[in-house]
Parts: sequence; structure tokens; C-alpha cells
Amino acid sequence: MNRGRFTESAGTVALAAWLAFAVLTAVLISDQAGPLYLDRGLLSWSVAHRTPAAVALARGLTSTGTGAVPYVLAALAGLIAGRTARQRLTAALLGLACLVAGQAVRYGVMDLVARARPPRHDWLTQASGWSFPSGHTTTSALTAGLLILALALRAPRGRTVLCALVALWAAGVGLTRVYLGVHWFTDVVGGWLFAVGWLAVFAGTAARRLPARHLPAPPEPGPPHPSDPADGPVESDAPEDPHRRGRSRPA
Repeated sequence: MNRGRFTESAGTVALAAWLAFAVLTAVLISDQAGPLYLDRGLLSWSVAHRTPAAVALARGLTSTGTGAVPYVLAALAGLIAGRTARQRLTAALLGLACLVAGQAVRYGVMDLVARARPPRHDWLTQASGWSFPSGHTTTSALTAGLLILALALRAPRGRTVLCALVALWAAGVGLTRVYLGVHWFTDVVGGWLFAVGWLAVFAGTAARRLPARHLPAPPEPGPPHPSDPADGPVESDAPEDPHRRGRSRPA
């Protein structure tokens, strides 16, 4: 793992995510007219397009964004990322710490913003506490980020597909919160931004502070491809040096 390059990239991502989160929070706090037009429109669309099958699917998917599932997946991400037993244990503990600490900070933000949820008569699942940022969204996005980092380090071929599936799961959990009527869409966006910013800060700090022996390293490069011209065989009938005078190509 190139610490300098990783921490620099993580810092850039964290700065962009936290700036966007701060702007969104400021807009929501200063808005005296209630929910934004986009929030009201998407909630109305969700209420108008509910079917028993879709609601059942949304409830099942949203349930994976809280409880034991995210913590099991966070620990699994650490086991995937590490190469040695020490690295696996360290990465698993770091993943769980990232999730727990992120939850604590999120609760503090929720109390500071104190945004009300959508009207209760639109709810199709249980919810508690303030609305911004969405807890299920933040938790699933943090978990997905940990898994994507682990897969980027360790997954075999096809990791792009695996990462895309993990990202779709987290996005789906967030969107179900709007569909089930317990969050505004900007609560979900805030959860995504919070998760990206927190994960970037946590991962960058860990990469910078931890001893190298505890950090998972990327897989070693495989053997060169046979078609690589730099490593391929030289044709036996090719001239040794086309620039040398007095040499002719053998018949």
C-alpha cells in the first residue's frame, strides 16, 4: 500500500464529501418553508407507486441496513482485506471501530440538526429519532465502503462486478427509506455524503498511523502476459541490429 498516495486521495475525497455535506446541512437548517420541493415530490411519488410486492421487497432490503448485518459485513471486509492473521484481525477491528464511531458522530449530528421526519401517516415501517442524516443509509453506505475497499485489495477477477453489487445494495437501502416514507430524500443524500466523508477520514488516518505490518497490501502482480512484446520471444530470423552496417539478413 502506497501510504502517501492513499492518504492524499482519501484526504481529497473527505474534503469534497464534508464540504457537500456542510452545504446540504446549511440549506436544510436555513429552510424555513419545510421540506424541499424535491423531497416532497419524491415522497408523493413513492406513496402513489406502492404495491404489496414492492413494499415487502423494500421492507426486506431496508432491514439489512441496521442491526447485526452491517457489523457482520464490516468484520467480513476486514477478513477479506488482510493477508496474514494479524492483518485480518486488525482490519476487522478497524472496520467495526469505523462503523461504531461513525454511528456515534451521526447521532450527534442528528441531534444538532433536529430535522423532523415525513408525516407519520405515510410511514410503512417503524422509525425513531430525528431524520437527518438517515441512519440506515449511513450504516449501509459505510459498510459498503469497507467491503469495496477490501474487494479492491483482495478480490480476484470480477471485482468490478462485486463492487458494483455492493454499491447497489447500499443505494437500495437508502432509497427504501424514502419509498417507505420514513425519510426525506435529502436525508438519504446526507447519509451517503456523511458515510463517504467519515470512511475517507478513518481509512486515511489508519493508513497513515498504523505500522506497515498491520496494513493489508495489494496483491503482487502476476506473471507477464505472453503477448507482451517487452517479454515475448525474439524471432529467430530477425536481424540482431538493423542499424549495424555490413550486416545482411540471413537467407
